[in-house]
Amino acid sequence: MYSSTSEITRLVEENSRWVKPLLEEISKVIIGQRVLLQRLLTGLLTNGHILLEGVPGLAKTLSIRTLAAAIRTGFSRLQFTPDLLPADLIGTLIYNQRDGEFTTKFGPIFSNLILADEINRAPAKVQSALLEAMQERQVTIGDKSYKLPDPFLVMATQNPIEQEGTYQLPEAQLDRFLLKVKVTYPTRQEERAILDAMATSSPRLEISPVAAPEDIIRARSVVNDIYIDDKVKNYIVDLVWATREPSAFRLNLDGLIRFGASPRATISLALAAKANAFLNGRGYVTPQDVKTIGMDVLRHRIGITYEAEAENISPEAIIDRIFSTIPVP
Repeated sequence: MYSSTSEITRLVEENSRWVKPLLEEISKVIIGQRVLLQRLLTGLLTNGHILLEGVPGLAKTLSIRTLAAAIRTGFSRLQFTPDLLPADLIGTLIYNQRDGEFTTKFGPIFSNLILADEINRAPAKVQSALLEAMQERQVTIGDKSYKLPDPFLVMATQNPIEQEGTYQLPEAQLDRFLLKVKVTYPTRQEERAILDAMATSSPRLEISPVAAPEDIIRARSVVNDIYIDDKVKNYIVDLVWATREPSAFRLNLDGLIRFGASPRATISLALAAKANAFLNGRGYVTPQDVKTIGMDVLRHRIGITYEAEAENISPEAIIDRIFSTIPVP
């Protein structure tokens, strides 16, 4: 622990020098989508997985591939399909007839940055194998468990409008994602810039690595030490508790919430707020950090009732109501 927030802020400045060059390098390919890129960095800084949801063509896959190219680290892209098997993901045992023994062939999950493209197209067995990798940072092949490399981060995408041939992600797996980010359309000016840069049969997508895994691991240790005042901690707990017992906070949400956020949400909200403070060059967390990142932490951790769905009330609307009601310290 450090003696003052000014000392932590100094360490933040020293250990975040790679962030600006990284964003500049990514911006050579990705135009706009600043929030998306910041959320991807939040996942790297907190060792947390990220789920991206958006209609096709919003550069979800391209953003993740470009981020991986700008870091000197391993990268695997997994295209999830209904006929995918767990062995296609984690690997399998192969029998060697010559010596009569089994050898282990490792799957593409053994990398640092994993792009799980269209994750909701994979069947339950594959989801279960991925769940162990996400939570335990290990996979089991045969009767042995194998540790995954560090850093290890799953960045998954899913399409919200095409549901044919998809499998809804179970709540247990959704809860393993630190953030669920909804990717939106670019602005008109950004789209014009995209047209100028990409309207060619062979767009230039050359990216140079400008950061290393060691930079990220050092930054994580600083993020862990970023200061959170007790009042801000109580604010985080109140926000999560309001999803479970809204009446205790004078919120009129009766019959709208099927289940509230888990304690993992409390931990994730504090970690993500620390990462947001780091990206803004501060050694301490403010309530605004919590509000900035809160929607992406909570939206996939609240279950709404059929009554809420019938009234077109989304989890985002409920979270907005909670944030506008709970007093800010």
